[in-house]
Amino acid sequence: MRLPNLHIRLATPADRPSLVPLINAAFAIETFLEGTRTDDDRLSAMMQQGEILLAEDASHHPLACIYAETRGPRGYLGQLAVDPAHQRSGLGKQLLAAAEDHFRARGCEAIDITVLSLRPELLPIYRRLGFVETGTEEFHMARAVKDGQHCHCIKMSKPL
Repeated sequence: MRLPNLHIRLATPADRPSLVPLINAAFAIETFLEGTRTDDDRLSAMMQQGEILLAEDASHHPLACIYAETRGPRGYLGQLAVDPAHQRSGLGKQLLAAAEDHFRARGCEAIDITVLSLRPELLPIYRRLGFVETGTEEFHMARAVKDGQHCHCIKMSKPL
């Protein structure tokens, strides 16, 4: 399902005050991690290293965003955040398609993502979108895992 009047653009520093609560609301499900997913400082650092693609409605209300970083011939996507009121609407899929176009325009040949092992429900979703598991790596985030749970990252890739 495509949302009518959806506009996808690169976020600017002026968008950070609206992006922080959007991202934190989308990732509130990750109760296994301490604290919030992001804050202004962390988002600012991400925007200096890569870009944020922002999906907004006709009234410029942010609905979703995704981090995009070009790494040579490969693109890296992270922190796909969809407003909980719009989850399961196809918005995330539309934003991923826009991110693919974003990387193709930059000459990338493939996209890499990482999925936290404590979010196994995401793996079949990304598989349906053409991603395949390519390995694992240690979990290195600013947020600690609660109650000593083990968490690692599952690396997935997709050719463009």
